[in-house]
Amino acid sequence: MHYRRFGRTGLQMPVLSCGGMRYQQSWDDIDPKRVAEDGQRNLEATILRALDLGINHIETARGYGSSEMQLGWILPRLPREKMIVQTKIAPFATAREFVATFEKSMRYLKLGHVDLLSLHGVNNAELLDWSLRKGGCLEAARRLQRDGRCRHIGFSTHATCDIITEAIESGEFDYVNLHWYFVNDFNWPAVEAAAERDMGVFIISPSDKGGKLYEPPQKLRELCAPLSPIQFNDLYCLARPQVHTLSIGAARPGDFDEHVAALANYEHAAEISAPIAQRLCDEIARVHGVEWAQEWDQDLPNYVDVPGEVNVQEIVRLWHFAKALDLTEWGRMRYNLMGNAGHWFPGANAERFDATKMRAALDGYAFADRIPAILREAHAMLHGEQQKRLSESG
Repeated sequence: MHYRRFGRTGLQMPVLSCGGMRYQQSWDDIDPKRVAEDGQRNLEATILRALDLGINHIETARGYGSSEMQLGWILPRLPREKMIVQTKIAPFATAREFVATFEKSMRYLKLGHVDLLSLHGVNNAELLDWSLRKGGCLEAARRLQRDGRCRHIGFSTHATCDIITEAIESGEFDYVNLHWYFVNDFNWPAVEAAAERDMGVFIISPSDKGGKLYEPPQKLRELCAPLSPIQFNDLYCLARPQVHTLSIGAARPGDFDEHVAALANYEHAAEISAPIAQRLCDEIARVHGVEWAQEWDQDLPNYVDVPGEVNVQEIVRLWHFAKALDLTEWGRMRYNLMGNAGHWFPGANAERFDATKMRAALDGYAFADRIPAILREAHAMLHGEQQKRLSESG
């Protein structure tokens, strides 16, 4: 395993992390008796496999149902000093609720402290305010830190880049969990802002949200050869020194294997991934045209600035990659979350967009005249059965 300094935390972070949102029994808190023996054995085998590979960062959250409870049945039996344990607590309107939830997490985990505590899902301006305001959740987290209950404090986010950057520029956080990978470059300015402040940078879900790469279309397989799409995306991310670790949401021990295989090219990540990235970009330019390929993502408005909160930025991103790289199943998965996942996936889809009302929001966007047709095509291509976030799907 390779390791990178996790910003100002000083921790030596493995470049692959073991995310704890797929191996648990349930997305709800449940009676321990309901945990199946074979399911717990699978979780424990997954953790032991991670540690055997040198993936000693175990990441979970209070919002991951029985994950913390099940981890609490194995983590205390393992060498604590060799592990980096992270949990995440959602911001609340009151610090009291935040601390009570943290205490519940610690009872489940059966640990004296966590190395990393995240404010989980700082996804909009209100949640950022709950976090940063006087007497808010961050102050409560700092008290926990002074008491030795957590070592370093960060935040995770699905927000638009402006909110993420505002949180980073507050100077209050040691690290950030965010989305950035080949099919989502919108958050790169936030990654750079974090690097400027010597913050740790953890990439959320590069294989799932990053394209559903465990089930890639044939076209993407061919364009990424000789690597698999997962391996390309891993190396594409790790070619940037600003990035420190990628979350592997393993459901079973074997889920690490393809990612670990990518690390055979770790020392040459940029050299190996750059020609593949260029091949993908060339195909995008062939399908969409060179001018679009070069400028499509510049000055698209955030959903809060669009009438009806139509998430134009996200819809255009999904259409852009789905049409050019055959990432249609991924596009459908993401598109049909709109309006069904709260602040985790905000904004409306294109079903009821009003081109006249939208005109002012698109003022200054180079391809404003194309947006109505793109939204119609995106809806026809991607609309289907409404989706729920994994945490709400049972």
